[in-house]
Amino acid sequence: MRIAAIDIGTNSVHMIVVRVRPDLSFEIVDREKEMVRLGAGGLDGRALTKTAMENGLLALSRFRRLADSHRVDEIVAAATSAVREAENGRDFLDAIQQRTGIQATVISGTEEARLIHQAAVYGVDVGADTAVVVDIGGGSVELTVGSAAGATLTRSLKIGVIRLAERFRASDPLSKRDEREMTRFVAEALAEPIAHIRELGFDRVIGTSGTILSLGALASVDSRSADDDVRNLRVPAKQFRRIRKELTALTLTERLRVPGLDPRRADLIVAGAVLFDTILKALDAQEVTLCDLSLREGLALDYIHRNRAKVARVEQYPDVRRRSVIELAERCSYSADHAAQVARIAVSLFDQTAEAHGLDRREREWLEYAALLHDIGVHISFARHHKHSYYLVKNGDLRGFEPDEVEVIALTTRYHRRGTPKKPHPGYGALPSPQRRTVRTLAALLRLAEGLDRSHGQSVSEVIVSPVDDAYFIRLGAHGDTELELWAAQRHVAPLERVLGRPIRFELLGRTVEPGRTAPPSALPSEAESSDA
Repeated sequence: MRIAAIDIGTNSVHMIVVRVRPDLSFEIVDREKEMVRLGAGGLDGRALTKTAMENGLLALSRFRRLADSHRVDEIVAAATSAVREAENGRDFLDAIQQRTGIQATVISGTEEARLIHQAAVYGVDVGADTAVVVDIGGGSVELTVGSAAGATLTRSLKIGVIRLAERFRASDPLSKRDEREMTRFVAEALAEPIAHIRELGFDRVIGTSGTILSLGALASVDSRSADDDVRNLRVPAKQFRRIRKELTALTLTERLRVPGLDPRRADLIVAGAVLFDTILKALDAQEVTLCDLSLREGLALDYIHRNRAKVARVEQYPDVRRRSVIELAERCSYSADHAAQVARIAVSLFDQTAEAHGLDRREREWLEYAALLHDIGVHISFARHHKHSYYLVKNGDLRGFEPDEVEVIALTTRYHRRGTPKKPHPGYGALPSPQRRTVRTLAALLRLAEGLDRSHGQSVSEVIVSPVDDAYFIRLGAHGDTELELWAAQRHVAPLERVLGRPIRFELLGRTVEPGRTAPPSALPSEAESSDA
């Protein structure tokens, strides 16, 4: 099933097209956005302008054509602050219906906040934490408190960036007096809900919306490369404070030249910086996790959850991280049985050698996910499929992972064949030394696990690791021919021996397999492996 979800916002109109998976998660197959400034001059009960409505209708007409090109089964559209307050909001909704056939509905600020929270905890792995979600729109700010199960507090405040910019736009650059007045105005509006939020308590803050993502990109520019995604990036609150100071000192002409800032946001970004920094100060937040999912994704999730009978069976993977890994693997037509066997062996080796390598539960999870994804590059071609796997993991839209986690998982898949990690390799050399060691360790474990299912026959039923004197003995239980597995294991065990600092010997059914033993040439598979990682 395919769904188009449209957010008719005060500043921008957004649409995503999603393909609903059998487990009731979704995959975004297309997205589009247009800044139409629907609320410009039309807030606080005033009428939407003819220009704004026409721009909105043109954008929605294009979105309808795009949705039709994807053969969507359903279009879900919601209008927010600008249409909600406008005296001619109903006329605009009727015009949308007539011009495009899209039946849009107006949602309340409370409902908007609930849907945004639902999207944020879908995209960010909050675990058992309580999260505050902040969304800054053109007409309103949505604040929620809750967990992965849903929001327990939802508030919508009429202090969006268009409102603030129109109310405090007398000076350029923003004068200290106007900045103080804007800050005071925002702080007064925030006082009651923030007091309630702090009374409830929270563990982390998640920021969504284009305004916050733009500020986050500027705030983190010194700590990431230009090509790195900001999704799920954690940014210290003090960096937003710095950006506020820098932006409020600039004229509009100067802001238009700020690297990394969308020129279309240049006139509103100052109000956004003051607003968001004031919110963070009121919360006494130390850092923010950036999330690129917001109302449109919340609309899609809500539709799916309210229409389960239409789209599928019960969710198989409730954890956002595992679900995201399996989605990527299935999109790449992976060999599920082989991947599951390699993952099982890899984590067993990890657990039994934990005292030697010193890694913990977090790295164990990365290893399991890398094992599930290690061969997805075959989807592109077998030759150099390790490099293709790296690319697909890096760019596979994995949800719930922070950027450095994705990098480690991707690199672990890259080094599951013959090549070993080297500093000149893209990605690896940029990692801090502890993470480079983690990649070397996880890749060595994955390489051996891959060897122990070389035939893809899942013939190894048990792996028992025993330290004996100055070596490790790995005893293999089997329920089939393991000749290829033994050959491949000995061929690929050297990196793990280096990581653990001991030689490794193999035992099968009571007999020791001597180092250097190989499978008969007639039994060996044809494999055009590259010696370079």
